[in-house]
Parts: sequence; C-alpha cells; structure tokens
Amino acid sequence: MGFCHCFRSWKRRTKLRRDVCGDDDEEDGDRGCAAPARGNDFALDGAVESGLWSPRSVRAELKKEVHVKARIFNFRELATATRDFREESFIGQGGFGTVYRGRLMDNGQEVAVKRLNKAGHQGEKEFSVEVLMLSLLRHRNLVNLIGYCEEGEQRLLVYEYMPLGSLEDYLHDHRGAEPLDWDTRMKIATGAARGLNYLHNEAEQPVIYRDLKSSNILLDEGFHPKLSDFGLAKFGPVGDRTHVSTRVMGTRGYCAPEYGLSGKLTMKTDVYSFGVVLLELITGHKAVELVDGHVKYLVEWARPRIKDRQNLTQLADPKLCGQFSENILRRVLNIASMCIREDPGSRPSTVEVMLALDYLARKKFNPGAPSIARVKKDDDVGSSPKETTTLVTEYEREQAVAEAKKWGEMWREKRVEIMDNVTDPLDSEQILCRAWTKAEHRKPGKYVCSDQHSESS
Repeated sequence: MGFCHCFRSWKRRTKLRRDVCGDDDEEDGDRGCAAPARGNDFALDGAVESGLWSPRSVRAELKKEVHVKARIFNFRELATATRDFREESFIGQGGFGTVYRGRLMDNGQEVAVKRLNKAGHQGEKEFSVEVLMLSLLRHRNLVNLIGYCEEGEQRLLVYEYMPLGSLEDYLHDHRGAEPLDWDTRMKIATGAARGLNYLHNEAEQPVIYRDLKSSNILLDEGFHPKLSDFGLAKFGPVGDRTHVSTRVMGTRGYCAPEYGLSGKLTMKTDVYSFGVVLLELITGHKAVELVDGHVKYLVEWARPRIKDRQNLTQLADPKLCGQFSENILRRVLNIASMCIREDPGSRPSTVEVMLALDYLARKKFNPGAPSIARVKKDDDVGSSPKETTTLVTEYEREQAVAEAKKWGEMWREKRVEIMDNVTDPLDSEQILCRAWTKAEHRKPGKYVCSDQHSESS
C-alpha cells in the first residue's frame, strides 16, 4: 500500500493537459459515427483517442514525483475485499469491465471495485485517463476515486460505494423499489447539473465530460447524485480555440448531433446530453429503446410533443401518478427543450441550467395545492373545466402576490446597497434599471430605462 506521486509542479501538469487537449484530426484522419461497438456505445477505434496517454506513458507518469490523492492497492488486497470477485459481490457490468462491491480490510470502508476486462485495450486507456482525471477533480457531485491497482495485467479502480445504484436503475429497472417522486427527480437533476457546472466552470482546467447518461449518475444515501466514469473525459479548449477535435465517442441517444457529425467537442455537447437525461427524468422513457421493432430516440419522440402546450402533462412519467406541479413541469420541460436544440450556440450554458433547476427544485411539490397536474384517463370525469380553472387561477394569484412581495423587499435592499456606492444619481438609476431588466428577462416595452424609451415605443 502507499500513495502515488503524480502532480508536483504546474509545468508537469501543463504538459499532461496539453496531451489531453491536443487535436486528433491529423492522426485520426477519417471520422464519423461507426456501428455500435458494444450495447449502445459507439466509437471509431477504441475508447480514448491517441492524443491521450498511452498505457505505457501513464505508468511512467504515475511513478513520477507529483502528488495525487489516489491510493495504490495491490491485487491481493482488492481480491480479499471482494471475496475473490465472487458472484455475490457482483454489482454490474460495463464496457470497461465488471464492478464488484467490497470492504477494505484495514479500515472497513465499503467500496466499489471496477475490474478491467483483460482483453480490453479500450478499457486500459480509459483506466489511464480516469485515474489522472479523478485525481485532479474533487466535488461533492462527482464520485470519489479512492485508489487504483496496476499490477501485471490487472487494472482496477476503487471508488466510494454508492448504495442506491444508478439513476438508470431507478428509472428503467426498479427491481421492486418505489418509483422516484417529483421532488427526488428534481434533486437528482439539480445535483447532476452542479457536478457538470463544476467540470465546465469551476475546475482549474475546464473538462468536457463526454459521457453523461443516466447509468453514469450514481446515487448516494438520500438520493444524492454523483457523476461517475470519466474514462472519456477531455480537457476543454483553451485560449482562442472554440472546440476540441476528437474521435467520436459516447453513447447512442445522448450524443449531440454536431459532435457526431464533425467530432468537434464543446461544453454544449455535454449540455445536450444533460437535456436527454432531464427528459428521462421527466418522462421515464429510455434515451434509446426498441418499440415494435423500430428504434425510438427519446429526443425525436419528445420534441414535437413539447410543442403541444395544451398536453404537456401527458409527457410526464405515468409512475408519478400526476403528483407534480403542472407549472413546474412546464418550466423543466422548457429547460430540457433548450438543452437539446440542434444549434449548439442556442443551448444554455451549464451555469444557467444549474441556476434554473436549483430555483425550481426549491419549490417543493405540495399535494394539497389545487394545481396538481391531472393525468387524463378514459373514465376520468372530474370537475368541470371552469371549476378547475378557477381553483388554479386563485392559487396562482396567491403565489404571484407572495412572490411579488418577496421580490419587492429584495429590490428595496438592492437599491439601498447601490445608492450607497454610487455618487451620481443618474448612474445609480441606470444601474438599477439594467439590473432589474436583466433579472426579469423583460419583454419589449416593459421595464424600459429612461434612455431606452425610443427603442420600445
């Protein structure tokens, strides 16, 4: 046992990052989506492009004197922890290899051990990238890498154990578990967005995840979500570069169309994948599934239905049994719809998605509220449209008044703060007006500053 030393100086880290950010066009030549290599996963030629580290180079880097918080295990330790990788310790199977549940003998910590398939050259490259990526990245919404084993032909990764499994398990394979309620789904979506925002905007070097999907969102106690599996991750563009050119890899149904066609990777590629996951949470449908002998893509199925504003509640997962706010559902569907736009430039940024979901997640579902969404049934008679509309209108009016009061108090405090710091009254008026305009996302002709009247008139 011991600790490896991998990242001592900025210069060494800069070299590693250049390796991960390097364009692959010249080496790879032809690009395009190949037939699925395994299950829903597709790749042209292996899991990590040649611009990343080779297995030999990563072994050399791991032995250098740069500090990483990952612990080095020997194979015997992990075999003991998983009871010699017996069937009863089995958790799941992935493209990289097999995952087992185990318990470390020295401290009793429960762990998940991912063991590389020996025949998987692809998995060995993923292993190299994941060790280095997760040694650099730390966030409460990313799975924690405890250590790894690289002994002979054995390649194993050791993670903190996620007792509730993956989001995919709960959405598509309940195994007798209770379906996720609306508030829990919102909690998971918001946590996943926070993890993605960390990768894009808060990490020392921006990272493009490239493999966001429901099976890679693991759930800790209390349904706390954590992003996992960083074998396909790549450092984002730096300087004046707008994208990173790579081989096309990912999972069918989650891959952004422009990336699948060109191999140009940007942060908006991840935003598209997040939109697909959000649709899964809302509808309960898989990103890709076989229906009556035909392949059904969730994005293609959902887009025209989202435009039907009168029947949006029919998009909700039937397992929710109508227990959600129709108003909040509409807003979350709007976010998902923006994330899956075909034009990457028109998709929102990760931070915008995170803030919007965080706001909506705070509005907990109230079963006693009259605006409960009703899922239509053939024998559902219910109240008359007029009665239902009256109840909803009264409830929304009360909510609007309460929010307006809170909004007014906030802006009174904001005005005092700005006036204290600005000497010119005209300047302070313009600053307040612009702040109000931005916060309200105003429509033309509303909340117009005094010097903008001619614009909106």
